[in-house]
Amino acid sequence: MTNEEDRPAKRRAGDAQAAATVEAQKTKDYKTDRAFALKWHGQDVRWMLSLFGTAIGAGVLFLPIDAGGAGIIGIVLMLLVAYPLAYFAHRAMCRFVLSARNPDDDITDVVEQHFGFGFGMVFTIIYFVEVLVILLMYSVSITNTAQSFIVNQLHMPAPPRWLLSLVLIAVLILIMTCGTRAVTRVMTWLTWPVIAVLVIFALYLIPRWNPSMLTSFPKNASGAFDFGTLALDLWLLVPVIVLTFDHSAIISSFSVNVRRRYGKYSDDKIGKILKVGEPMMVTVVLFFVLSSDLALTPGDLVKAKAENVSILSYLANILNTPAISWIASITAFVCIFKAFLGHYLGVEEGLGGIIRKVAHTKGVVVERKKLNVIVSVLMFFACWFVAWANPSAIGMIETMAGPLIAFVLLLLPMYGVHKAPALKKYSHKISNVFIVVVGLVAVSAIFYNIVELFM
Repeated sequence: MTNEEDRPAKRRAGDAQAAATVEAQKTKDYKTDRAFALKWHGQDVRWMLSLFGTAIGAGVLFLPIDAGGAGIIGIVLMLLVAYPLAYFAHRAMCRFVLSARNPDDDITDVVEQHFGFGFGMVFTIIYFVEVLVILLMYSVSITNTAQSFIVNQLHMPAPPRWLLSLVLIAVLILIMTCGTRAVTRVMTWLTWPVIAVLVIFALYLIPRWNPSMLTSFPKNASGAFDFGTLALDLWLLVPVIVLTFDHSAIISSFSVNVRRRYGKYSDDKIGKILKVGEPMMVTVVLFFVLSSDLALTPGDLVKAKAENVSILSYLANILNTPAISWIASITAFVCIFKAFLGHYLGVEEGLGGIIRKVAHTKGVVVERKKLNVIVSVLMFFACWFVAWANPSAIGMIETMAGPLIAFVLLLLPMYGVHKAPALKKYSHKISNVFIVVVGLVAVSAIFYNIVELFM
């Protein structure tokens, strides 16, 4: 007969085992029960907002300047390509990552599996450079936004640029050391307020709308319509549109996480998250961009581009309402802050992949913690030096960031669809043609920068 005093211990053990069984069943249900897997869960919402938060950064804050700079035709082009670009491109990239052999493989591993070590290493380097350029651009933008706020809203003398950029980059890198889960939570907390502020700000600008942008076309010195300038403006606008609606830096981490959690239903789950998140992102961005452009004149956009500041910082400086100016500056800062965090995950993945692949060829295994420290130190100095140097943010978008994003986000998944057996089922789709055309136009813009160097 069982001793009475043994019963509490056995009962506790039984309760613990029952709880473990329930938890195991929950985990199992995600992968075996399609209806349960496709329900909305807390983590799905966090990822949706993290994708949104990664996209809402310097791109949306500089797109009004470039789109408006191309006149009404530039605005129409933006309206036509925004949603199909955002949804179809990121869906294709997610599927590319999901074609991995192992659940924990990221995009750099997938490329190597499909195309071999050599191509895998080349891609990993390009992927790293692509996200690094964006990260460096955000380093410049967040420094300029902070400096503009100090001078124009706080009415204080600008601190030494080397010191301001040092403090800002150090804080950002320190936050990144807290891990992916902490970063996605921070981005989730910040995304809802940013969405609200962008919408409210766009509504606030409606009384300032004027018709000047609706009749704006590029003109030559004699004042006549200049087709050559328009063609160049539209060409360089495409990479900016790609960057604005891009969250490819976090797509690999997102896809790997969904695959671990939902197994064979990962593609369906990702499609559901994107079908909710992408329309929300595109609607908010387009409303904000249109309202900003309609509230300004072509001359204002030329000044904003020359000052190398975001549209919110420029509006904050010309509006006569102190409260609105403060809100605009703080929102610009938060937007860039969030996007920096999201893109750092891509930089960490890319640079970490390069170091791991090189170490592997020498028979060395680099510990994850050690690898993260190396990446953090290198990125701190790179971001700090570029933020201190203050190159043109829009120039970096047009001629480097946008084209490189187009290669990784648009062209690589399409190449995989036609070459990798695991992706053949996604070939022969009309959306693939659209993605390839936009990708080629955006990538070709990088040659403009090369030609400019020799002219």
